[in-house]
Amino acid sequence: MTDGAALRDRVPAGRERQPRGLRTLFFTELWERFSYYGMRALLVLFMVTPQEQGGLGFTTAQAAVVYGNYTMAVYMLAIPGGFIADRWLGATRAVMLGGVIIALGHFTLALHATATFYAGLVLVALGTGLFKPSISALVGSLYERDDERRDAGFSIFYMGINIGAFLAPLVTGYLAQGAGFKAGLASAGLDPTSSWHYGFAAAGVGMAIGLLVFIRQSQLFDDAERSARAGAEITVDDGHDRHAWRDTVGIVGGTALLAAAMVASDWPGYGWLRAVVLTAPVVAIVWFATRPTDEQRRIAAILVFFLAAMIFWAIFEQAGLSIALFADQLTLNEIGGIAFPSAWYLALNSLFVIMLAPAFAALWTRMGRAQPSSPVKFALGLGFLASSFLLMVPAAMLTAAGKVSPLWLVGLYFLQTVGELLLSPVGLSTMTKLAPVRATGLVLGIWFLGSAFGNKLAGVLGAGFQSSDPEALSRFFFDQALFVGVAALFLLALTPLIKRWMGGVR
Repeated sequence: MTDGAALRDRVPAGRERQPRGLRTLFFTELWERFSYYGMRALLVLFMVTPQEQGGLGFTTAQAAVVYGNYTMAVYMLAIPGGFIADRWLGATRAVMLGGVIIALGHFTLALHATATFYAGLVLVALGTGLFKPSISALVGSLYERDDERRDAGFSIFYMGINIGAFLAPLVTGYLAQGAGFKAGLASAGLDPTSSWHYGFAAAGVGMAIGLLVFIRQSQLFDDAERSARAGAEITVDDGHDRHAWRDTVGIVGGTALLAAAMVASDWPGYGWLRAVVLTAPVVAIVWFATRPTDEQRRIAAILVFFLAAMIFWAIFEQAGLSIALFADQLTLNEIGGIAFPSAWYLALNSLFVIMLAPAFAALWTRMGRAQPSSPVKFALGLGFLASSFLLMVPAAMLTAAGKVSPLWLVGLYFLQTVGELLLSPVGLSTMTKLAPVRATGLVLGIWFLGSAFGNKLAGVLGAGFQSSDPEALSRFFFDQALFVGVAALFLLALTPLIKRWMGGVR
């Protein structure tokens, strides 16, 4: 069979066997994340590297602005991307088209010019906007809404993400920063400062492999998606519906205005735009929480998780900015006298996910309905993230005596990983449970909007990184830990109310 039931492979609740479609999506996302995290590991370091060494020669503040706006766009475009998948393309075709655009973006970054650098970032952002919500929606479609394997399945899917993210910095970091590879380029008569672009090209190869994996099984998912839409009486528009065009223009235009407002908030005197945008979800929560239907109140819960995710990613995504600079400038990057690229630290988070994700998946499966609710998991995730930045306070003070041990960053990434596994895969699972069937892609787009705003704030916060002043640096880490810790306590206090808004969904 090639229908939705065949993909779901339904078994009694509590059994650990997962739907067979999960394997294909696991490997597709693995390679897409290889491409994204491979490029992300290099992005800030490439920008701040002097031009004579092959970089762009940006200041830390300039790199932070570009990093924040780019990573914001990657996730913000998931809103129109999810809508277009829901209304026009279907998730299967959106994954394939998005993958093609992503690959083109990475290969464009491999070209040595400032114009192609920005063009490549635009293409990767556009492609990810189509790809990311669509593949998550396909994972959710493998399960019935009350299937207790769902959280475990998303944890397994998340492990695939992190296998790709683990391999990526090792490969692209070596190609971009490795002394051995640079020496090889020089011996071949090539410019060793061009090594950055070989790293970007490797990311494009990863995305191409992911596309091939998915295309082999695409018909299976296409049939399953068509079956699910038919069961819910949902159709993909054929282009003749004026309402469809109106809604599309509204979603795309609204996202563009939102992105423009967040970018403009970087300009002197326009910081109030950021405050207005970030206050709007709070107003929306109050409004939806007072609506008469369960579906409307669930939107209030979705927006609470959106805000929690935004705060989480604002600090977590410092990994590609302030933590990357700390690793490059203030950490002793060697083991047993053997030096290694600073980009390799970014593999630690993924390594810990690979180690811990099966344990979390088994834990949620074993606990069944006794497991903590989604709001509690979110609060615990924020708490672990806060503790990781508290750990960096003494590490920052120790930089006064010189570069610090790599073990500080090992501890940071371990604590952050525990927090991530309590929030990110659980968040994806919760969104697919709370979302109306007709708007799953759009709701996942809203979920990724939290990541978008979080990444933007990561750029804003990361601009305050000062490698030359240990006291200021320790204060930098403490302030962010305090911010996240307070958010965790607030969410925990609101848990009973959020559970009522969720209307029985855990």
